[in-house]
Amino acid sequence: MPLLDHLSVVLLYPQDPVNIAAVVRAMKNMGVSDLRLVKPCPYDPFRIEGVAHDTRDLVEKIRHFETLDEALADCHRVVGFAGKRRSAKWERVTPRALAERHLPDLEEGHRVALLFGQEDHGLPNEALDRAQVLCMIPTTEHSSLNLAQAVLVALYEFHVVTGDATRKVESHRHQSGPATHEEWERMFADAEAALETIAFFRTRNPELVMRSLRSLAFRAKPDEREVTMLRAMAIEVQRTVDRITRGLAKGPWRRRDDQENA
Repeated sequence: MPLLDHLSVVLLYPQDPVNIAAVVRAMKNMGVSDLRLVKPCPYDPFRIEGVAHDTRDLVEKIRHFETLDEALADCHRVVGFAGKRRSAKWERVTPRALAERHLPDLEEGHRVALLFGQEDHGLPNEALDRAQVLCMIPTTEHSSLNLAQAVLVALYEFHVVTGDATRKVESHRHQSGPATHEEWERMFADAEAALETIAFFRTRNPELVMRSLRSLAFRAKPDEREVTMLRAMAIEVQRTVDRITRGLAKGPWRRRDDQENA
């Protein structure tokens, strides 16, 4: 069972269907599927799916509760999210510390509830009384976050620390291995020849330039295909200069010069 299946998002009196949809999208992104709503505003599930595409599986599982205590009844740990300091001395942690702290709970199958309040007033004190710890998301002095933004920040940290829901990004279909020493040296030789062709070394020390070029190329860590491409570019510079030079030699001004000399 994925660890994030033991994580619940609880919204107390959410006021805007669009915010509910945005929370659903954040949950889908981060691999969390248990959403609990306490006396939410009226909303159309079809509209939720319209805002949060491809989330029917989550929308169908949304549960409604009349009281906060009912919503938290089976939860072993409750975390309240707030953007302002309160007079009571609740223990406060950041989302990152929170995720690391509750990872053992998830591993042991203990349900952890992340509790968020209304969009305009946040969590009232009587709701925070149900929380064992208070989480505050670090911000500037402008501390008011959109509800879904706060949920996303919190779920991201849990997503990262659990590591069992992150999608695997396929390698590039043209991925190539590292270049050999011989391929590197061929590339540098042709690069030096190309620079010589365009008279780049006329006012520069060739040895120092090539040493800098080597350092730059090695730091970039190109693969075999990219080293081959760089070499091809250098060769094409030489060929282009050669074509231009031969074209100038055959131009009409050359024939006029020959006639004048004759």
